[in-house]
Amino acid sequence: MKFGPLPVTQATGAILAHSITLGDGRLRKGAMLGEDEIARLLNDGVTQIIAARPDADDVLENDAAADLARALVPAPDAAGLRITNAFTGRVNLIAEAPGVAVIDAAAIRRFNSVNPMITVATVPEYQQLARGNMVATVKIISYAVPRADVETAANAARSAIRLATAAYTSASLVVTTIPGGPDDAKGIRAIGDRLTALGLDLAEVITVPHKGADLTRAVTDAPGDMILILTGSATSDPNDIAPGAVRAAGGTVTRFGMPVDPGNLLFLGQIGARPVIGLPGCARAPALNGADWVLSRVACGIDVSPDDIAGMGVGGLLKEIPTRPQPRSGRKS
Repeated sequence: MKFGPLPVTQATGAILAHSITLGDGRLRKGAMLGEDEIARLLNDGVTQIIAARPDADDVLENDAAADLARALVPAPDAAGLRITNAFTGRVNLIAEAPGVAVIDAAAIRRFNSVNPMITVATVPEYQQLARGNMVATVKIISYAVPRADVETAANAARSAIRLATAAYTSASLVVTTIPGGPDDAKGIRAIGDRLTALGLDLAEVITVPHKGADLTRAVTDAPGDMILILTGSATSDPNDIAPGAVRAAGGTVTRFGMPVDPGNLLFLGQIGARPVIGLPGCARAPALNGADWVLSRVACGIDVSPDDIAGMGVGGLLKEIPTRPQPRSGRKS
């Protein structure tokens, strides 16, 4: 593509780079100049413009953006995404349901390394999304780009973006109580809202004393496809009452603790085919915490390994809680 000053008399087929106000109206940037546009410019005394002239092997911005979006998401329905129409070189990818963004980060890096004029921006990996949220935007910065570069970028990131949606229908919440314990109603409401946002039902809330035998029976009998545990007293060790109850019910605990604050005291396990998440106390509030990152992935059928949780430490320092008894800053309050 050639870009720069161009005599109006030689501009047929070029793309106007800057809007021009004429006596009979306005020619907007990005307009393809045909005979009518050239006549309007000449009639108004305009003899030179700044324009882009695509080469024979170039792809216009809208066509390039549309082709690349289809490469990133070849089967939109299967990927849970909607591809918008191209406009000014941009195509957006929109979530069609609640879920979690699954992105091949290495492929996106390859895509964005082909030509600086060819770009795609995405939400972070595993970002939780609602229906209608934007997952990614493809943007062609210039008015046209070489066809060879479009093909290279397409091949570098084919099928690189999808939406993982709920893999389970329901979850049971088991709440343990202690005398003078926290507000269970508030916590239950916050956790129910989290499940609803992911497309799951709260199958049942089971309240039991904070004792191993009671909790073991509760997790064994819980009807949901997933089991969430919210303890009245913080779980502070892998052998504490809640992880112990999961093992006593025939399950396993695959990870205790996570490098995300707030959210350190989460544990993850399994009873049969059902995932179990021991929620940290901060899950009683609606504010983002480490449990949200794990819950959203597990609910959408994404395996969360101990290594995955270890990797959450980068970016895991979340917003400070004003009511924290010991603020991280160390200041007295």
